[in-house]
Amino acid sequence: MAAKGINLRPLADRVIVEPIEQEEVTATGLYIPETAKEKPQQGNVLAAGPGRTDDNGKNIKLDVKVGDKVLFAKYAGTEVKIDGRKLLIMKEADILAVLD
Repeated sequence: MAAKGINLRPLADRVIVEPIEQEEVTATGLYIPETAKEKPQQGNVLAAGPGRTDDNGKNIKLDVKVGDKVLFAKYAGTEVKIDGRKLLIMKEADILAVLD
């Protein structure tokens, strides 16, 4: 299921996640330079594929859905830039948890 505003439709068990960048200024007011920032590990699911097919031909649906806020592995996914937005395309297996 694709989200509004992006022209990507993930296949099988892949999802499109928009990473949530960390703040550029700490709570105490210190500026964090780009080179010192950690790779984001949280993001919002913008689109999800239909699920994967197992060896018996049965469709296994995804556990995540559009709109979920997720926690993913640090170097998960492939980064793409669409309309000036940094997005990640990753397998559902790279998602560690859904944040409530």
